[in-house]
Amino acid sequence: MSLLPFSVSHRDPGSAARAAVLGTPHGEVRTPAFMPVGTCGTVKGVAAWELERLAPEMVLANTYHLLLRPGVDRLRKMGGLHHLMAWDGPILTDSGGYQVFSLAARRRLTEEGVVFRSHIDGSEHRLTPESVVQAQAAFGVDVAMVLDECLPYPADDSAIDPSVDRSVRWARRSLDEAEAMRKADEGWAGGLFAIQQGGLKEEVRRRCTEELASWPFDGYAIGGLAVGEPSELLHKAVAFSAPMLPVDRPRYLMGVGYAEDLLQAVGCGVDLFDCVLPTRSARTGKVFTSMGDLVIKNARWTEDNGPLDASCSCPTCGRYSRAALRHLFISREATSVVLLTVHNLHFFLTLMREAREAIIAGRYGEFRDRKLISLQRGVI
Repeated sequence: MSLLPFSVSHRDPGSAARAAVLGTPHGEVRTPAFMPVGTCGTVKGVAAWELERLAPEMVLANTYHLLLRPGVDRLRKMGGLHHLMAWDGPILTDSGGYQVFSLAARRRLTEEGVVFRSHIDGSEHRLTPESVVQAQAAFGVDVAMVLDECLPYPADDSAIDPSVDRSVRWARRSLDEAEAMRKADEGWAGGLFAIQQGGLKEEVRRRCTEELASWPFDGYAIGGLAVGEPSELLHKAVAFSAPMLPVDRPRYLMGVGYAEDLLQAVGCGVDLFDCVLPTRSARTGKVFTSMGDLVIKNARWTEDNGPLDASCSCPTCGRYSRAALRHLFISREATSVVLLTVHNLHFFLTLMREAREAIIAGRYGEFRDRKLISLQRGVI
């Protein structure tokens, strides 16, 4: 039985989209929802009070980075991850599985787990399915993820089956550790999500899902996508992967991404998303608007006194012009990155709130198609 209550309140009649509520120790998460990424314990460029005003349903942090700095013991002494982030809402932590992919040159993979060389100082660190559950519990998070192996694109066919089998075994070990901790009453009330893997192979993902779904995880994620494959293959993979996952548990598409990808995935029945895109793009001057992407450093905005997006209600659009933001950005004022970050996060959070409202109203397909037409205008 799941520790985290989950109920679907509305299903869109024209798609697989659904509106649901996930209960966590730090409050309810209304889905579909986008989780801003706070890799090292902060959403880059956003103070806690501004994050509260943006009001995400849940935020994400990364176990691998927190293990390196400040470390499990120090973070526990600091009062846990919620205290570090000065955030009282729900938190989900990735397990470090993505770093198995992204830091491949710095790691050694075995059946026992993964050994990394720190990208900070070269020190050696070992992650096992058990240790990452213990770490996430010590952080006090609401949702922990199992350790898995994330393969690159394209992955050699001969590597996919052994990798998925290993990830399934790691998931079972992660669940055993979580259940042992709960029996020992160690004070962690969070849930544990499994991760479906299998690259772009439908039959492999189905087999993986059947094994994972036979065990009592609190939710299920789609992993191993958005690792370099073309968007059409991403959409195809999500379309066959999401329906495989249990209907009575939350479905989480990891590391995705662009508004178009989110809209397509919601229509396939996905509930949760995360990506660094809004914050990372702000640091390069890329802005997301209802009419397409905007690059603020372009000279065409030098004397433009309009807002980033006339239909946006964020504080940045309410008080700053494109010309002012361009001046701040090319002058390398840190304030410009903060302002663009606030706007980008507001854009993605609002998109998911509007998607939820459309599902509840029974018109998600119409909403999605209208949004896609506007967004596909490209860079403005």
